[in-house]
Amino acid sequence: MIAQGLTSARARAVVLLAGFVLLLICLGASTTLGATRIGVHDAIGAITQYDDSSNEQIIVRTTRIPRVLISAAIGASLAIAGALMQAITGNPLASPTVLGINAGAAAFVVFAITVLGIGGMNALIWIAFGGAAFGAITVYLLGSLGRDGLSPLRIVLAGAAMTALFASVTQGLLVMNENGLNDVLYWLTGSVSGKDLSALTAVLPYLAISWVAALFLGRPINVLIMGEDAATGLGQRTAAVKIVGGIVIVLLAGSSVAVAGPIGFVGIVIPHLSRYLGGIDYRWVIPFSGVLGAILLLLADLIARFIIMPQELPVGIMTAIIGVPFFIAIARRERKR
Repeated sequence: MIAQGLTSARARAVVLLAGFVLLLICLGASTTLGATRIGVHDAIGAITQYDDSSNEQIIVRTTRIPRVLISAAIGASLAIAGALMQAITGNPLASPTVLGINAGAAAFVVFAITVLGIGGMNALIWIAFGGAAFGAITVYLLGSLGRDGLSPLRIVLAGAAMTALFASVTQGLLVMNENGLNDVLYWLTGSVSGKDLSALTAVLPYLAISWVAALFLGRPINVLIMGEDAATGLGQRTAAVKIVGGIVIVLLAGSSVAVAGPIGFVGIVIPHLSRYLGGIDYRWVIPFSGVLGAILLLLADLIARFIIMPQELPVGIMTAIIGVPFFIAIARRERKR
């Protein structure tokens, strides 16, 4: 893992503050830039003095603002989930994508839509939670088989196997139900476009609780990453920390999939960058991950708007383009170690 980090709390706080400023800039850019250019005056007016006779303000209020807020929330959530997973498993390649959590949530949601005919967001949220939890538990159990027990390599192999299985199930469901294909095909690539703000408000309570819980987990995780024996010797209930962390991961990943589909690689890239800035202190890694994850997904979505204008690429394709080389580089480095 990258664990250089800034050397003082003051330096970390300054860089984190700079990250917040950059996040605000990205929010503004994502609101004004796209196939339709929006002036700053119209963007501000859509929030402060909404004029429903202005096409630009209508676009901002109904399309851009929901898209921007969803991108920021989902990016932050996936990054925090990835940081927690890498700490709990001790594996620098761990993320909701690699360990089958996103794939499990997606498979359950596709089954609900295509077979059961469920379309309500509130119902799909809980189904996504169930799929994420099923994927996490299954991967953990498979990775724990054998005399050596759970290891970073075993859990990655188990995650790859379950991701492939869930993907096959999802494809099979879509082949057998062509009517549901158009409903979920674009969603499966990972997309934040065309979403209503109600999609975010439906999951926001779960995300907010998870964000706060993740911040409180920072100190216990600092003890946990010292090793099971050391943590137990210091009086920590390691099982309880892992269970709470697992619940937070399921809530973050499940909510993200329910809203935007299985967006990959944010949970791999951002935790490493966060540790480069915050070191191994997860009291800093978690907030860094949230801010940087939001920035990454906002920038990926912004770039996706311009590549094939006037059409757009799904943001999941952009994060894959960014994340795959990073994933390969980490895997090569860990293999050498």
